[in-house]
Amino acid sequence: MKKFWAGFAAILLWAAFPAAGYGQLDKDVIPTAQGDLNIAFIAHGTLMFAWNNRIVHVDPISKMTDYRALPKADLVLITHHHGDHLDPSALPLIKQDNTIIVAPELCSKKVEGCKVMRNGDTLTAAGIKIEAVPAYNIVHQAQGGAPFHVKGEGNGYVLTFGDKRVYVGGDTENTPEMKALKNIDVAFLPMNVPYTMTPEMAADAAKAFRPAVLYPYHYDGTDPQRLVELLKNEKDISVRVKQIYPPPAKMKR
Repeated sequence: MKKFWAGFAAILLWAAFPAAGYGQLDKDVIPTAQGDLNIAFIAHGTLMFAWNNRIVHVDPISKMTDYRALPKADLVLITHHHGDHLDPSALPLIKQDNTIIVAPELCSKKVEGCKVMRNGDTLTAAGIKIEAVPAYNIVHQAQGGAPFHVKGEGNGYVLTFGDKRVYVGGDTENTPEMKALKNIDVAFLPMNVPYTMTPEMAADAAKAFRPAVLYPYHYDGTDPQRLVELLKNEKDISVRVKQIYPPPAKMKR
């Protein structure tokens, strides 16, 4: 219990003060059957959850904030191997003896001792059910014709917090696997072109799997209000725009 309140206090503290030059952390709260899920929006694709005495860090990047001031992780989720999502130097700053790190296979070369999840895998770690969802590009391609994100290399994750199912997309487009998701209460959809989705792609996906709450994230370079406009008539989807700060200009993908 002490760790939970210390973690929650850290979230509140960092919501009030600048985070490594990227402004103030935004936050939100989602009620669940086992207590509130507290969400901290750190930067880019980097998130932190506090729930039921557990702290979950998603794609921690040391250049995004001062992790020494944030609570240690019970669970770390890494979506893929690109440098704006996988930063081995951030992990010692949030790791404790019992921290579980979950990552795709390509990340295991840089993250010793992590639990590898492949697309379609399910496991329970730190008392949280985790489902790995394929995250990849269909349309957007890098120079030379290869997709920016290749199918099978990256994960999105569905996390079960009590009675709530939370989907974190990772770097992906509106794939058939995403659109086939069921019973998603909260979704984080990436929206920066050309690496992930356009607002139109995100709206298409949201209309298919219909999350109750939708947060655009990883949206540097894209206006999230476009997604709000596209979904304004979907009364059962609450689009919540939170401040997400972009990564440093020199950060490598």
